[in-house]
Amino acid sequence: MNRRNILWSAVSALGAAFGASRAQAATDAGAGDKLKVVYHLSDAEKVNFVLGNIQNHIDGVGGPEHVTIALVIHGPALKAFHAGQANPDLSKRVGEFSKDGVELAACGNTMKAQNVTLKELLPGFVSAEKGGVVRLAELQSQGYLYLRP
Repeated sequence: MNRRNILWSAVSALGAAFGASRAQAATDAGAGDKLKVVYHLSDAEKVNFVLGNIQNHIDGVGGPEHVTIALVIHGPALKAFHAGQANPDLSKRVGEFSKDGVELAACGNTMKAQNVTLKELLPGFVSAEKGGVVRLAELQSQGYLYLRP
């Protein structure tokens, strides 16, 4: 065998070993780890649509114990979650999501712009102090899949 063939054989063997280990890791991860998803909401007209998507997601995987979901809200959409302005259906849905373990993160910058505090939002919200887009990036770096319906 010449050097080129030896090198090619070694590289091929390493590639096959790496591929097999990645396939096994993906199989192992699917067995015990919950899928992590972050929903991004900024459009006021999409509030009900996004909340419906989240409920469908929870129902589709067999319940909240099978998925980890975060909802990051900023911009005009946050007004829908002001406790004094929220409709009863929205309040009920947000309460259920909170009980199901959905992280409800309100953009700190939007809260300042709208002159609203965390206490004035529906119960269950946390503040994304550094901003909604920063929180989205943090969650993605933690392995969350990004969805913007």
